[in-house]
Amino acid sequence: MSEPLPPRLVKLSKFLSLILRHQPETIGLTLDAQGWADIAELLHKAAAAGRPIEREDLDQVIADNDKKRFTLSADGLRLRAAQGHSTPVQLDLPARTPPQRLYHGTATRFLDAILAEGLKPQARQHVHLSTDIATALDVGSRHGRAVVLGVDAAAMEAAGCRFFQADNGVWLTAAVPAQFLRPLDAEA
Repeated sequence: MSEPLPPRLVKLSKFLSLILRHQPETIGLTLDAQGWADIAELLHKAAAAGRPIEREDLDQVIADNDKKRFTLSADGLRLRAAQGHSTPVQLDLPARTPPQRLYHGTATRFLDAILAEGLKPQARQHVHLSTDIATALDVGSRHGRAVVLGVDAAAMEAAGCRFFQADNGVWLTAAVPAQFLRPLDAEA
């Protein structure tokens, strides 16, 4: 595993997440339909907006980001967020068969509503799911006292729900109906 990013690169990673996931217009950038940004244009527009980015720093953030939030195109000329978009993009990920069980971390204050209504993408395009409890717990703890929900992904898929896997390994789906959710301590 790589070393944690230094604080200035963590700040850059957060800025890139803002631009590539939510607000490209902040620097006058336009993403294509699949969420890709031309790197030369990204660097130019960031500098023009008073947020210059060194290419070496960008490359380090892409390579060493612990959550692998960014995807570099095969030709190395374009960049996009791997998932988590609130701005409309079509990632063009193929539907995949998920593991039998996936996990979602949230704060305990949201638990009653989630168990009644299921998981919804909120401002994002998809619900994000992980393959392990530790990751889900980490995600949930960002929002308060954490609780982990088990997702019966196999039953969801059998019921016709589709799953996709982002380049960074995060599992995505449109929503998780309540009947497929169980708080972790209630799982058998």
